[in-house]
Amino acid sequence: MGRPAREERAPSFNLKYIEIGNENGGPAYQERYALFYDAVKTRYPQIMLIADVRTDRRPEDIVDEHYYSSPEFFIQQADRYDKYDRKGPKIYVGEYAVTQGCGQGNLRGAVGEAAFMTGMERNSDVVIMASYAPLFVNVNYRKWNPDLINFDSSRVYGIPSYYVQKMFSENRGDAVLPVTIEFSPTPVVEAKCGRIGLGTWLTQAEYKNIRVTRGNQLLFVSDFTKSAEDWKAISGNWQVKEGAYRQTTSLENTQAHAGNASWSDYTVNLKARKLGGAEGFLIMFHVKDEQNWVWWNLGGWGNREHGIELCENGAKSSLGNHVPGRIETDRWYDIRVELNSGNIRCYLDGHFIHDVNYPQVKPLYACASHAKTPGEVILKVVNVSKNEQPTDIRLNGVTNVHGPANVIVLTSEKPTDENSLTELIKVAPVTKTLDVGEPSFRHVFPGNSVTVIRLKVE
Repeated sequence: MGRPAREERAPSFNLKYIEIGNENGGPAYQERYALFYDAVKTRYPQIMLIADVRTDRRPEDIVDEHYYSSPEFFIQQADRYDKYDRKGPKIYVGEYAVTQGCGQGNLRGAVGEAAFMTGMERNSDVVIMASYAPLFVNVNYRKWNPDLINFDSSRVYGIPSYYVQKMFSENRGDAVLPVTIEFSPTPVVEAKCGRIGLGTWLTQAEYKNIRVTRGNQLLFVSDFTKSAEDWKAISGNWQVKEGAYRQTTSLENTQAHAGNASWSDYTVNLKARKLGGAEGFLIMFHVKDEQNWVWWNLGGWGNREHGIELCENGAKSSLGNHVPGRIETDRWYDIRVELNSGNIRCYLDGHFIHDVNYPQVKPLYACASHAKTPGEVILKVVNVSKNEQPTDIRLNGVTNVHGPANVIVLTSEKPTDENSLTELIKVAPVTKTLDVGEPSFRHVFPGNSVTVIRLKVE
């Protein structure tokens, strides 16, 4: 007799999702994901499998994406999913938090996250799940920063990001509504200024014949025939050798800065030579301090690509696309970077490589939904600018608005304001009412704020 057929049954605990790995990738992950996929789907085809990255051997039901960065990064990514391929896998933003430039959890960090969250809610047909990380911390044993809920033996408080999570979760509708934000005039990129700098990453290199000009005006020249007294070495081993400024360690992220913080709209010309190591050159500009700058990374990412990276409060993000390219050892290169308002143009040995612009940051980000019960439009608006924004709001398709609207506002005097064990609710939502009698009305959103408006409508 043959063995009886195995009885198929649903998994225990009403399990719906299984993630394969955590922050894995590469060929080994692709191979193992296929093994897990086949085993799970054969027995439990209804279970949704979550992959850490896009896979090429088996389909992925959901992809887990993690983001830890600065408030500015999250603001810039607020529209990330607006143009996402609706035929692709669903997204689970499994971990996200502002971890740079946020103190131990300040208002600015919460505002940046809220801007990003409007994009997730607006695209909830794609982003089907999200989870902030992490949740709890004992203030006397802090291993991560920030954490939503902080406590000691007798007290507890939530950081501003906790209240953002609460505002979004408690004010959800049944259907997402389209939102259009119009600005007049169009937002412009603020003037960019800062010093210049040189750097390396796991590489030894030298630089010479550095000139900074603005039109016909010579702002700075450094030929290193004698010394580098105009330069400040931030990290690494920098020395003047044979008329060049040489960095000889194999450390990551070595830097040296020079020039004036007020410089703007300037052009940098220099020569560079790689002496050894893994990558190429780092040409810095618009340097404000050690945590805020831009660099042209030549031969980066394992000496495979050239790219421009923006660092804000210690968190890096790319400006424009990377292009293939490598830097050879023991060869002098001519480098030119032209800066004009918010535009960056880069040339290597006279060949044009990059033409990128700083991103335009809109002051307002928003999402809206409709709650069938009790018949309300829920509008969430995040003002990421420091100034209040008087705004005309039009509810298209609404014939009547009944009674005052409920308005919940999270803001504070300064973007750096935080809660603490001694000031539990220094930054916390305030609820008020707003007299609204028509589908079109005007409202002023405070600077650095998160606002929820609930309106009873027909």
